[in-house]
Parts: sequence; C-alpha cells; structure tokens
Amino acid sequence: MSEQSQMLADTVTRLLRDTPMHEAAVNESISGEAGGVVSPAWHAGLWAQVVDLGLTLLLVSDERGGVGGDWEDALAVLQPLGYYAAPIPVGEAMLANRLLADAGLDLAEGVTTLAVQVEGSLQKRGDGYVFSGALIGVPWGRQAETVVTVVSIDGRPHVVALSREHASAITQAQNLAFEPRDDLRFDDTGVQAAAIDTREARALFDYAALLRLAQITGALEAALHRSIDYAKERKQFGRAIGQFQAVQQQLALFGVEAAAVACAARSAFRAAARGDAAFAIAAAKLRANMAIGVATATAHQVHAAIGFTWEYALRQSTQRLWSWRSEFGNDRYWADRIGSAVAARGADHFWSDLTSRDDAVAV
Repeated sequence: MSEQSQMLADTVTRLLRDTPMHEAAVNESISGEAGGVVSPAWHAGLWAQVVDLGLTLLLVSDERGGVGGDWEDALAVLQPLGYYAAPIPVGEAMLANRLLADAGLDLAEGVTTLAVQVEGSLQKRGDGYVFSGALIGVPWGRQAETVVTVVSIDGRPHVVALSREHASAITQAQNLAFEPRDDLRFDDTGVQAAAIDTREARALFDYAALLRLAQITGALEAALHRSIDYAKERKQFGRAIGQFQAVQQQLALFGVEAAAVACAARSAFRAAARGDAAFAIAAAKLRANMAIGVATATAHQVHAAIGFTWEYALRQSTQRLWSWRSEFGNDRYWADRIGSAVAARGADHFWSDLTSRDDAVAV
C-alpha cells in the first residue's frame, strides 16, 4: 500500500470509528418496521464529512478539481466503509464523478449515485439529449440528487447524468440489508450526456462489481473480528468457546477465506489502476462470493441466536454480505465469464496467460 493509500485508509477509519451510525440506523429502521415498511437510515452528517474530505472526487484528476487518486486508493477508502457498514453510496459517487470528468461534463453536486441496469433509450435532440426509460435497482436512489449511468447510441457509450427530481416515478425497494435499491422512471427527460470511450464506461458493470468487492472485503474482516472477540467472551461448560478446538478450526477457516478475498481484491484493484482488469475483477468477485457462504455461516454458528437479533452488530455485516454476493454478478455469472474467457483463448494459452497476468501486476 502506498503512503497516500495508507493515509486515506487511516483517515477514513478514524472518521468511521468515531461516528455513531448503527444505533441511529437500528432505531430508524425499527420505527419504520412498525408501519410495515423498513426505512433505512440516511446518515446526512457522515455524507457531508465524506464530501468535505474529497472522497467522492477521489478518482477525478487534479485538473478537473478532484483528488487525483487511483483505484488502489479507492480500495483503501472503500474497505473501511465496508468494515463499518457505512450507509452511504461513496463508491458509487466516486465512479459516477470519474465518468462525468472523463466525459467532460460538470461534476455532480449533492448526493450522487450510480445506475448500472438501464432499460430505456438516449436520443440526440437538437443540441441536447433526452432519456426515456427506467434505472433499475439504484443504490440510495431515493436520496440521490444526481444519478449517473452509461447508455449507448449506435454502439457508442455515452455518460448520462439525470436529476432525481425529474423522475416521473420512483419505486422504492431494498436489498436484504435494507439498503435502498430503487427504480427510477424518466419520460422524455432532458439530461446531460456526452460520448465517452474509457474502460470504466465500456465495462461499467465490472467496475461497479469492483467497488462492491472492496466493501465485501471490509465486511468479511468485520464479521471475523466480531466472531473472534465473541468466542473469547461466550462461555460453555465453564470456559470460553474459543478454547474449543472445533471452534478454533472454524475461525481459522474463516480467516483463510477473508485473507484470500483480501488478496484477490488487492490484485483486482492493482490491475484496474494499471490497465485492463476484466479477468482480475471476475476472479476476485467470484472468490469473494464463494467466501461469503463459509464466512457468514461460521459467524452465526459462533454467535448462535444472538447473532440474528435486530440490535446486534453482526447483522450489519452479514446481511450486507448476503446482499452483495448477488449484486453486480452472482457466482454463476462470474464463473461463466471466467470460463468463457479461458475457453476462448484455448487450453494451450491458459498457464502462460495466468502467469503473465500475475507478473504484470505483482511488481
């Protein structure tokens, strides 16, 4: 990790460690549940602090008014956000502003998020553009002032910035962790748009998966640390369960899974900082998805019944992990991507492709 990345990680960790967020989220969610709808808390204060630190502009160049960081810096920021289960779309805002800057459009003001699944069309009309259609499963769509996506015209990707207040309809939904994943409908709406030809624009789904991968890495680490700590406290037959060999073995396997995902994530973010990262992202997201099953099962076995209670902190990590496993590609999707890429190259190229890729990113 570079000196800048370490500084960013330390800064974000201190901010999140000193910011009470989960209690507010639990209280607001419980009050919402009483009316039949769970209402996740929006942490406006934390969002304001993140913006003040310039984190939403991390991937924007100095020349465009950003921080000038790279993808490895993004990992340093997003991993602690996943660890502390921060209820704000920082990664989405990072990538959204990167796309806007690369397309030469004005950077977004206010709460910004990203839409990856688009059902609709973008049309050139006079000197501007209009969009008609729906943005599906937008993270924190109900809170966002600007939603950024990529839509193609004649096979050429265009970055599009839409204002939430211009949406004709908003259908609120959420994932298993009660994080908003809303559908926004637009009807013949004027938008900011510009053609673009960058890796992030051509493979928006992959880079969105990369963002979620970093958060998964942090959430796995948080669940592991809570499980180890609880195993030291919880007693059966007169001693802490962490002293039983069977529990120690489970936690050791959990630690191996978390470490493997962390290594895969670092490799994927390093590849993204240096060029084409498609294969590295696919491999890392699949490895993370596979680890989630083992990790969450172990965490809840160690915690027993208390781990499932609404107020207990473990669920902040495990419910997000269950949700994020299927977001931006489930196990089958990424396994198919990897298999197709390897098959297309042929068996004779597999080992040389694998080792040359490792050599390229390990220096």
